[in-house]
Amino acid sequence: MTVTTPAGFRAAGVAAGLKSSGAQDLALVVNDGPTYDSASVFTANRCKANPILWSQEVVKDGVVRAVVLNSGGANCYTGPDGFQTTHAVAEKVGTVVGVGAGDVVVCSTGLIGLANDRDALLAGVDAAYGALSREGGADAAAAIMTTDSVSKQVVVEGAGWSIGGMAKGAGMLAPQLATMLVVLTTDAVVPAADLDTALRAATRVTFDRLDSDGCMSTNDTVTVMASGASGITPTLPDFTDALTQACSDLAMQLLRDAEGADHEIAITVLNAASEDDAVEAARSVARSNLFKAAVFGNDPNWGRVLASIGTTQATFDPADLDVAMNGVWVCRRSTPAADPAEVDLKPREVSVTIDLKSGDARATVWTNDLTHAYVHENSAYSS
Repeated sequence: MTVTTPAGFRAAGVAAGLKSSGAQDLALVVNDGPTYDSASVFTANRCKANPILWSQEVVKDGVVRAVVLNSGGANCYTGPDGFQTTHAVAEKVGTVVGVGAGDVVVCSTGLIGLANDRDALLAGVDAAYGALSREGGADAAAAIMTTDSVSKQVVVEGAGWSIGGMAKGAGMLAPQLATMLVVLTTDAVVPAADLDTALRAATRVTFDRLDSDGCMSTNDTVTVMASGASGITPTLPDFTDALTQACSDLAMQLLRDAEGADHEIAITVLNAASEDDAVEAARSVARSNLFKAAVFGNDPNWGRVLASIGTTQATFDPADLDVAMNGVWVCRRSTPAADPAEVDLKPREVSVTIDLKSGDARATVWTNDLTHAYVHENSAYSS
């Protein structure tokens, strides 16, 4: 159940010495073909790390032969020397794999402002190349972990083809995308243009709807590579559905591993005037620290939901809103309805449903509660 499940891919994860713990910290995923189509999406943050600046140029021709990823340091705001480190790593991967550096996506994750040891990275690439195998996906997934408590992997089976994936991320989960690195692989025959269409459709309703703490990272990357090794060309709708399923599975794994969270919260807005309105209203609740703290305290405080919706530009009548929490309609027509004591917020999964009564669009945004553990984790972060 890894990125090497689809035919045509090898991977490895090794310890390059970037992490003081000595844990695995460098991963390499190689597409052995026969095709090398690819697509990527990156963080919307204007402050981008050196690997993003490099990889944005790499992916423009729709061809990617390898992805190299390191944890232990974000290589962000490390000056010209940091960019040269990214370039050197891509050159090294190209040399050992036998491809051009311009076909190598580079990803880094960890602390901003931390200069990664270039010699350690280059030696790590050598070690990873030597360890490449069809069984190396699990090691690769482990090597990209930072504050993650578990690695994240997924496989979705198609009709004679498959999609594999791995992800990292446990905090700064906000679009677009989240503080995450994601590599997706498929042995289907999918041209780069179709991969781009499918990937953007998939991330729009999965990773871009994951909003754990409203903080946007500088290093987010999602890359999909198609080897074509199955020889099968699925329809674009079928491939998009499968890719969306894979991205959704990984997004929920990211949410479940959010730093210090006690609850996973699905906020669904119904009957909005547009999908954009539905997303805006749901996201306003997801980003309310008051609401998230209430859920942590098992308090079904629906007033905080209405107050959050009121900060948006969505179309609705402030005097006619309905809110349910875990299936109990605690608010009808913007007035108290069912007794909040009927709402059981002890289970880890929490649902909030909001009826805007303004149209027929809907959307769901996922978040988690605000806990003491989250504050502790982010007051003393170590990569």
